[in-house]
Amino acid sequence: MKKIKNEAALFKSAIAAGAKYGEDRGAVEFDQGDTLNEKAQYIYRLLVHDKLLAPLPEEQVSQKSIRHRLVLWHMRQLPKDDPLLN
Repeated sequence: MKKIKNEAALFKSAIAAGAKYGEDRGAVEFDQGDTLNEKAQYIYRLLVHDKLLAPLPEEQVSQKSIRHRLVLWHMRQLPKDDPLLN
């Protein structure tokens, strides 16, 4: 996997965007006690289910690969002049 500039900030933004997508769709309601890893995994599975992300082979699914996939998905959603992309 290629290192992405601002990956931590992009990941937090991706979680927020994914949570909003899931809540708008009516598929999920996250609690305060949910960890980032739980949210990331649920959002990843939801996006794969909705065919917005290509699934990873099950043996390659890890927290690191899920984070990377969510960041790449979110980067495609952002406008080209967004400060997170610089």
